[in-house]
Amino acid sequence: MTTAGPLTAPPPDPVQGRAASVIPTFVRLKVAVMRNGLSRSTGRAVSWSIGVAFAMLYALGQGAGMIVLRGNDYASAAAITVAVVLGLGWAVMPLFFFGGDDTLDPTRLAMLPLRPRPLVVALLVSSLVGVGPLFTLLVSAGAVVAVAHGGAAAVVAVFSVALFLLTCVTLSRAVAAANTRLLTSRKGRDLALLSGLFVAVGAQLVNLGLSSLTSDRGLHRVTSVSSVLRWIPPAPAVDAVWSTSRGAYGLAAAQLALSVAVLALILRWWYHSLFRLMLSPDSSTIQTAPDRVERKGGTGRPLAARILPKWLVAGRTATVMERQFRYVGRDPRLRASWATGLAVGLLLPLVAVVQHGSVYQCLWAAGLLGMQMYNQFGMDNSAFWTISATIATRRDAELELRGRALTLATVAVPYVAVVTTATALLLGRTSALAETLGLALAFLGALIGTGGYASVRFPYAVQGDSPFGNAAPGNSGLVMFNVFGGTLAGTALCLPVLGLTVALHLTGHHALLWIVLPIGVVYGFTLAAAGLRFTAPRLLARLPEILTAVAKG
Repeated sequence: MTTAGPLTAPPPDPVQGRAASVIPTFVRLKVAVMRNGLSRSTGRAVSWSIGVAFAMLYALGQGAGMIVLRGNDYASAAAITVAVVLGLGWAVMPLFFFGGDDTLDPTRLAMLPLRPRPLVVALLVSSLVGVGPLFTLLVSAGAVVAVAHGGAAAVVAVFSVALFLLTCVTLSRAVAAANTRLLTSRKGRDLALLSGLFVAVGAQLVNLGLSSLTSDRGLHRVTSVSSVLRWIPPAPAVDAVWSTSRGAYGLAAAQLALSVAVLALILRWWYHSLFRLMLSPDSSTIQTAPDRVERKGGTGRPLAARILPKWLVAGRTATVMERQFRYVGRDPRLRASWATGLAVGLLLPLVAVVQHGSVYQCLWAAGLLGMQMYNQFGMDNSAFWTISATIATRRDAELELRGRALTLATVAVPYVAVVTTATALLLGRTSALAETLGLALAFLGALIGTGGYASVRFPYAVQGDSPFGNAAPGNSGLVMFNVFGGTLAGTALCLPVLGLTVALHLTGHHALLWIVLPIGVVYGFTLAAAGLRFTAPRLLARLPEILTAVAKG
């Protein structure tokens, strides 16, 4: 008879022991990541606390509002709509704010001795710790309470809330895992920069939706749409409670089965995404292919020199414009800023068209693009020294400012003209086209002139590692001063053109309103040129101060 000693005993299964112990480890890791993120600065902790407080107040208010709808004919439609919106939010949030949560990147765990299956379970449980799941829990609880009637519906409601929450969290994790390689690459981060644009567009779409709801038969439209939304996951989990309340137990069972099947498919998708991430090599370990891009010679003239008059872009001006256009094409922060200005400047007049508003909302297009002239040197950061080294005379400074202003004007002037013309035509206000376009171009010229001076007199650094082009810490006051002060200054400088327009309206000389267009063009050009000429010697004198300010990013 032999006794199994320490050397002959079968080794324990490492996977089973690890699966049991890894869950609390990941929960503690999630808590530690949150705590360490808040301990970096008091300002971050305060802002996070304020954000959480507002989120919880909104969640409680939304949940209470859903409960108030209990017994209302539109309660089920509202609950389904809320469920779809929450699910959509969880699905797209990782694409826009992937870098905001370090635990979303599973490649950080690739070197740990973990298999994908226990890793999925641990990540899922740890994902339930946070503000987002609590927010979803409160809102979804209010949604199911609004449609739950009877004991059977109450039992189904408890299961539905848990199923709904798991589906939302799992979907978010699966989307993040499937797009990790893209979102951690430079191209993916550039795409994520457009989150501000999507938020702005989404806010306006929500505004249009609310306006539609407050119109005649607005709630009836919601009921019609909800008949389709009820089958879009994760809404079936919530609608199953309403089906149970109506006694449609077979339909409720089918909806719950559909929700469970969708959750299983998402889990399987997440598992395979993690498996690929942990086992397949990334681009850093694969030998890159030889560069087959043919480099063009640098003997040709810059594009700006070919499309604009020679007297306007002679010499340094064309070079500066070419450099600025290349910056816009390569710097993610500049691309995001320009894309946001262009999109929102188009969206606000579109809202005016839909709501039969004023044609003067086209001034937003000129204002949002004109503000791009402010803090021209902030995104150069420490590289501004290469520019300052080439500015030796007042003429050099003036040409530098002119090139930057013409870069903006080359895009802004035709853009403002197209947006204003289209809005006037769609609103049926062609008679107001000349005066509106004249005011818009005068406003644009005023912002270009004042923006150049503000860039020299009040420069501030922009974080080089911030994908959203946020100002460096300590510069919030300068940012607010640039935005509001610049808007007020530009508006004040446009008062002569605005006064002329108002005077022609009040005196009944409507046939003379067309003169506002040429006057606005000349006035805007004069303001921009005078502002740049006034700023040029100050730029030459303040080069060291500007470099010191912008290099802090």
